[in-house]
Amino acid sequence: MIDYKSSAKDIIRLVGTKENIIKVIHCSTRLRFTLSDFDKVDLNELKKVTGVMGAIIAAGQCQVIVGNNVVEMFDAVQGELGNLGESPKTSQKQKMKPGAVFLDFLIGVFQPLIPAIAGGGMLKSILLLFSSFGWMSATSSTYSILNLIGSAPLIFLPLLVGFTTAQKLNVNPVVAMSAVAALLLPDMTTALTKGATFLGMDITNITYASQVFPAILCVLLYSILERILTKYSPKAIRIFFVPLVALTITVPITLLFLGPAGYIFGEGFTKIIFFFYSYFGFVATALLAGLLPLLVSLGMHKAFIPYAVAQVSTTAGEPLYLPASIGHNFAESGVCFAVALRTKDKTIRATAISAAISAFFGITEPALYGITLQNKRALGSVMAAGAIGGGLVGFFGVKAFVAVGPGIASMTMFTSKTDNSNLLWAFVGMAVTMIISFVIGLITWKDRSETIEVAEEKIKMHKIGAVKLTAPVIGKIEPVSQVGDSVFSSGILGEGIAIIPQEGKLFAPIDGKVTMVYETKHALGMTTDDGIEILFHIGIDTVKMNGKGFELHVEQGQNVKQGELLIEFDIDQISNDGYDPTVMMIVTDNKQQDVEFPAIIA
Repeated sequence: MIDYKSSAKDIIRLVGTKENIIKVIHCSTRLRFTLSDFDKVDLNELKKVTGVMGAIIAAGQCQVIVGNNVVEMFDAVQGELGNLGESPKTSQKQKMKPGAVFLDFLIGVFQPLIPAIAGGGMLKSILLLFSSFGWMSATSSTYSILNLIGSAPLIFLPLLVGFTTAQKLNVNPVVAMSAVAALLLPDMTTALTKGATFLGMDITNITYASQVFPAILCVLLYSILERILTKYSPKAIRIFFVPLVALTITVPITLLFLGPAGYIFGEGFTKIIFFFYSYFGFVATALLAGLLPLLVSLGMHKAFIPYAVAQVSTTAGEPLYLPASIGHNFAESGVCFAVALRTKDKTIRATAISAAISAFFGITEPALYGITLQNKRALGSVMAAGAIGGGLVGFFGVKAFVAVGPGIASMTMFTSKTDNSNLLWAFVGMAVTMIISFVIGLITWKDRSETIEVAEEKIKMHKIGAVKLTAPVIGKIEPVSQVGDSVFSSGILGEGIAIIPQEGKLFAPIDGKVTMVYETKHALGMTTDDGIEILFHIGIDTVKMNGKGFELHVEQGQNVKQGELLIEFDIDQISNDGYDPTVMMIVTDNKQQDVEFPAIIA
C-alpha cells in the first residue's frame, strides 16, 4: 500500500521544494513539473521514492513516472502544494533551451485535449462499427445525435485549443476563447466565403473549424496584449477596457495575418510528414515503431500530437504515428507477459504482469520504466517486435481516426467509413506483434542472477576457501599484479583480482553492507556478513573524471544482496577520456578467513 502523502512530500522535496515549482500537471502516467531551476532536481533519489517508477528531465519538464496510480499521486502532490498561485518565481527565466521551451509549450497545449478528443472520437468509431454490423441504423435520430456528440470536440477544437493555450500562458481563458470563437461564428464563415475585407484589406477564406495553429497564434497575440494593457490601463476600467481593446485588435489581426499563417504552418507540417511517409512507406512506420520506446522515455513522442490531432479531424485518417503505436504498445505487452512467465523474481513477475496488462490497454509507461528500460534484452525485444508490427500495419496502409493510444479497448479507432479491411489489418498487426514479442521475450530474457551465473561459468569458478565471491563485473579476469597502478599491483591494499569489463555494471559479489561510497562514484567499499572488507575500484585514475560516466545505485549504510547492482559506469566514456577501465576487487581485510576469488582466465 502506497502512502501517497509521504511520497508526495518526498517528490516535492526532490524536485527542489515548493519554491522551485512553477506548475505541475499530469498525463496518464506521469507527473509533469515545470520548474525554475532544473539543477535542483535529484533524479537518482526521485527514482527511489515509493510509488515512483522512474524520473527524467525532458521536453522542458521534470517528468516523474508513476504509472496507473498517477491520479492519486497527483492529488497528494496538489494537497501538499496547495494553490501555487502567482508568485515571482513564475517570471524567473527557466534554464531551458529554445527547443525544450517549444516542446513544453506544445505539451501544455495539447496534452489536456486528449481526453475530450479521444472520448468523442471513440464514440464516433463505435457508432461506425455498430452501423457496419447492422446493430444501429446510420439514418436513425439516435445515431445522428450520438454522432454529433462525438463530433463536438473536433468541430470546436479551436475553442478547446484556445482554452488550453490561455491556461499555459496564464491569461484569461474566457476572453481568449471569445477571440477564437469569433473565427468560428457562422456569420463570420459566411462573410469569409463571400470575400470579406477589413479596412480595405482582403481576408483569406479559411474554414477555422478543427484548425489548431490559427487558434494558438490568436491566443499568443491576445496574451501579449492582455499583459501590456493590464500594466498600463487604469484599475477602475481594467475589467472591460482590457478585453475591449485586446479583442478589437486580436481578432482582425488573426483574420488578416495570423490565421492564414497558422493554417499554412499546419498544412506544411502535415505535408512534410506525409512526404516522409510516402517516400519511405511502411519502412517509416517500422522505424518509428522501433524507436518509440526511446522517444516515449524522453517524452519526444509528444511532438507528434499536433499532427495526429489535426489529421484525425479529417476523413483521411492518420497513417504513421498512431499505426506505429500498435507495434510499440503491443510489443511492450507481449514482452512483459514473456518476462512474467520466465522470471524467477517474484517482484519482477508482479511488475511485469501489471505492466503487460496496462500496455495491452494502451498505457505503456509502466512496462517501459518497470521492465523495458531496465534490461537491454527486453528493450531490444520490444524494439525488434515493434518494428515488425509497425512495418506490417504500414505495409497494409492502416490509418487511425481517433487520437488515442492503441489498446485492446480502443481498437475501434481504426474503423474506416470507406475501407472495412482497415480495422481487420489493425487487429492482424496487433496479434502478430503480440506473438512475435512474446516469443522473442521468452527466448532472450534472463534474470540478473542468471546473467551472473553465466559469467561465473565463463570464468570457471573454483573453490579455494570458505567465503566465495562471485565476479562483480562481467569480463575477462586477470591477476591484479598486471594492473598498471602500483598501489593495486603491489598488493599493498590486499589480495584481489582485476577484470577487463565487457559490461558497465558492478554487482555485489556477496551479501553485505555498503560501508563507503566515494563522492566521485568510481569506487565503493562493502563489508560482508562475515566481516570481510572489500574495495571495488572502477578504472585507473578515474577519480579525475569527477563522477562523469558513473551512476550510483546504492548509498552508504545500505544492505545489499549478492547480484544487486551497485554502480553503472560508461566504459566508452572512461576510455574516450583516456583512462583504463579495468575494475579491481580487493579484499582489504579478510578477518583471517579464506576467500575464494573467481578463477583467472589464462
